[in-house]
Parts: sequence; C-alpha cells; structure tokens
Amino acid sequence: MNARMTNPAAVLPDSMTAIQNLIKAAKKGGVPETVLELVHLRASQINGCGFCVDLGARQARTSGVSDEKLHAVAAWRETPYFSDAERAALALAEAATRLADRSDPVPDDVWNEAADHFDEKQLASIVLWIATTNFFNRINVTVKQPAGVTDW
Repeated sequence: MNARMTNPAAVLPDSMTAIQNLIKAAKKGGVPETVLELVHLRASQINGCGFCVDLGARQARTSGVSDEKLHAVAAWRETPYFSDAERAALALAEAATRLADRSDPVPDDVWNEAADHFDEKQLASIVLWIATTNFFNRINVTVKQPAGVTDW
C-alpha cells in the first residue's frame, strides 16, 4: 500500500509545530494517558483510520492499556474491563466523533457523565484530544496513509 501523497504535515512542515504544540497542551490536562489513548483508539476505529488504529493500539499498549481493553475497546459497552471514567470518556469520544448521527450530537447525559468523572481542565484535555484525533484521522484517511508507515 502506498499513500496518495506525502503526509500534508511533512509537505507543510510549519504545520507540524502547531500540531505538536496542540498535542502537548492536550496532554497537560491531568487525564491519565491510558484514557487519552483509549479515546484516540475508539475515535480512530469509528473513522476507519487504519494508520491511527495501528499506531493508537501500539501507543495504548506502551502507556499501560491492558490487552483485554485493547481487544475490547470497539465493544466497550458490552465488556467489564473499563472503569466508569473510561466509559464516560469513550462515550464522549463517540458522540463528538459522530456529529452527524443525531440532532443533538453530544447530548447532556453524555456530557454530564463525563463531567462527573473529570474536572474542567481534564474535560478540556479530552475534548482537544478527540478533536486532534479526528483531525489526524481525516488527514490519514484522505491521503490513504498506510498503517505502520511513519517515515514522514
């Protein structure tokens, strides 16, 4: 498999600095890295980004996410492996990724459940992480970035 083009962040290198700064900022919100990695993986699964699913699973494992959770993240509602906080973050990730699926894309019950587990700074981190993941998904799906290829 070959990408349609060099990754746009490599073609326009100034964008990489901005992207890296956004990633750093989102990671400073006090959310456990394992939660951020689960959120990234779930949004990437929804968007069908093979590159991000592959990389996300690797990063999740490195951050300490168990194999049980990695194998079950797509069916997190039907498995016992996730904490209530992780479930709230995953529900928020799904809602914020599937904006066109309903008239109230991120309903109050989803938001309120997340707010029960995370403070405002943590919620900001999760929301930025979801948005950043969707940003990466859209780039990588559009250019058909192959999984496992990170030489850009």
